[in-house]
Amino acid sequence: MHFADGVIPEDYLGYVRRKSLWILGGAVLLGILLVVSISVGAVGIPPSEVFSSIVNGIADRIAALLHPESTFEITSTDRIVWNIRLPQALAAIVAGVGLSVAGVAMQSILRNPIGSPFTLGISNAGAFGAAVSVILLGAGEMHSTVADAVTIHNPYLTTVVAFFFCLLATMIILSISRLRGASPEVMVLAGVALSSLFTAGTMFLQYFASDTQLAAVVFWTFGDVGRASWEELGIMTVVVLAASLYFIANRWNYNAIDAGDETAKGLGVSVERVRDAGMVVAALVTAVIVSFLGVIGFVGLVCPHMVRRLIGDDQRYLIPGSCVMGGILLLASDTVARIIVAPYVLPVAVLTAFLGAPVFIYLLLRGYQR
Repeated sequence: MHFADGVIPEDYLGYVRRKSLWILGGAVLLGILLVVSISVGAVGIPPSEVFSSIVNGIADRIAALLHPESTFEITSTDRIVWNIRLPQALAAIVAGVGLSVAGVAMQSILRNPIGSPFTLGISNAGAFGAAVSVILLGAGEMHSTVADAVTIHNPYLTTVVAFFFCLLATMIILSISRLRGASPEVMVLAGVALSSLFTAGTMFLQYFASDTQLAAVVFWTFGDVGRASWEELGIMTVVVLAASLYFIANRWNYNAIDAGDETAKGLGVSVERVRDAGMVVAALVTAVIVSFLGVIGFVGLVCPHMVRRLIGDDQRYLIPGSCVMGGILLLASDTVARIIVAPYVLPVAVLTAFLGAPVFIYLLLRGYQR
């Protein structure tokens, strides 16, 4: 931002400082929550040991890359931290960031507070794809143990099919927007229709499924960050990071669109191009997360509303603030889900649904206005 006399007003500096401090404080809180999340569970690990294991593990892996012949000792604590809890916690952060940044961008693009990737039916498309892989392609099986009753024994097949239907839903929405004009109302209504269509398709498949297949489909639709491996986490991180940078780079375009399409066009913004490109990127992020982790609702819808009430509508701060809030919300939910009925572990999507619905209703009752 440029000022005529070259002097930045003190009020503006205070405005920037307050919002930046809020985002920085949220990032620090997220780091603390990461250590706490890894420390709790069926086997308690002191936070100091968690921090030491992470630091030493990073140093050992760097040393192994530089000196392949070197070896390092792996303790039982290291196995729990590095093989189980750290990838799960990081997957929660990455998924929370991805869903939130996609949600805040979609709400700005559609200029509608109910706009989000899930409103466009992409999550239901992914669930339908998972149902197809389990029921028609035999990707699920039943075990005798209660703790691990259902297993997706071919997760890559399930991921590919779910990802395909997520992208198919995105292509249909974009095609409809081009045929009828890229108005926010048309895209939201198209998403509602697609959501109903894919939900009906999933119910149709479940009706003819066996008990084992039905249980496997239901298991998949429960979003669970614990199913992500390091490889899947790496893919999600690359996609979410690239998408976040894209949305941040377009922050001024989204600020202009928030003022209205005509105003944005008067400022030189290609509204249709920005809207279509933003939809593709947001849908891609959601598709990758849903295909790897299952359906996790409310994060992309509620977090942007929470951040707006704290730091306002300025996309320069709303986008990174939503990223931080998404990571905090989903990581905290996953932590509670692991200990609330210990030794059993609830899928995080169950808790986000219980927490997200009343929070969203509360925000509506408080009279949120764009």
